[in-house]
Amino acid sequence: MKWQHALTDYVHYLKIERGLSANSISNYRMDVEKLIHFLEDKEDQASPINIDHETIQSFIYEASKQINPRSQSRLISGLRSFFSYLVFEDYRQTNPLDLIESPKIGQKLPDTLSIDEIDALIRAIDLSKTYNGVCIGERNRAILETLYSCGLRVSELINLTLSDLFFEEGFIKVTGKGDKQRFVPIGETTQTYINIWKGIRQHMSVQPEDKDTLFLNNRGKKLTRAMIFTIIKDLAKSINLNKVISPHTFRHSFATHLLENGADLRAIQLMLGHESITTTEIYMHVDRSHLKKALLTYHPRK
Repeated sequence: MKWQHALTDYVHYLKIERGLSANSISNYRMDVEKLIHFLEDKEDQASPINIDHETIQSFIYEASKQINPRSQSRLISGLRSFFSYLVFEDYRQTNPLDLIESPKIGQKLPDTLSIDEIDALIRAIDLSKTYNGVCIGERNRAILETLYSCGLRVSELINLTLSDLFFEEGFIKVTGKGDKQRFVPIGETTQTYINIWKGIRQHMSVQPEDKDTLFLNNRGKKLTRAMIFTIIKDLAKSINLNKVISPHTFRHSFATHLLENGADLRAIQLMLGHESITTTEIYMHVDRSHLKKALLTYHPRK
C-alpha cells in the first residue's frame, strides 16, 4: 500500500464516517504528509504497512527540534489516529505510536478580553470606511458583535447565511464542526448591527454562489478566515492592545464572561457547540472567584 493511497482512504474515512470539519481534516492530513516528506528526504522506503516504531520515533525527534511541545503532542495524536485507522481496516496489526508518549504540557488557558477591551476594539472601527462603495466599517462592527455575543468559531461566522437568521425568535442557526447544527441566542444590539449591514448588503453586487452568505467582501464574495484575522489584528494594533488575539479570543471571552456572571456550564456548552462538557470546563480554570460567590449565595451551610 502506497502512502498517498492510504492517506486518500483515511481522509475519506474522516469526512464520511467521522464527519469532521474541513479544517480538522486538513490538520490530520498535514500530520501524515509531514511524515511522508520526512521519509522522502531520508530516501526511506518504509510503507504505511511496514513502518516501525523506531522510524516514527526518529521522525518525531527531528520534528521536535522545530516545534513546541504542544505542537509535538498534536502531531503524535494525529499520527496515532492515522495508524489506528490502518489497524481498524486490517492493513496493520499494531499501531507504531502505541509506545510513544506525548510530551507533558501544562493546560493552556484561553486568552480573554475584558468587556472594556472589547468595547474599545469595536469603538476603533471606522464606520465611514468604504471599499468600492461598500461600507465595510458597518460590516466589521457586525462581525465583531456577532463573534462576541454568540461565541462563534471563525468558520461558523463566515458560513453564516441570511437563512440562518431567526431574529423574531431571537436565535441564529449555526453550523459547527461535523456539520452539526445548533441554535444560539442573539441579543437585540447585535441584531441591530446585522440589520444595518443587511441594508448595505442588499445594494451590493453579490456572486451567485454567495447569494445567501451574510458577510461578504467588497467584491460580493464570502469572507475568508484570514480576512477576519486581519480585521481583528489591525483593530488591536490601532488601540495598542498588548495582547495577541484572534477571532477565537472573542469566543473564549463570551464563555468566560457568561460563567463569571453566573451562567450554567451546561448552557454554555450548548451555546458553544461543545460535544463534551469536559471541553467547556476549561473555563472553570480561568477565574474561580465566582465559585466562592456561588457557595456563599446558594449553600445552606455558608
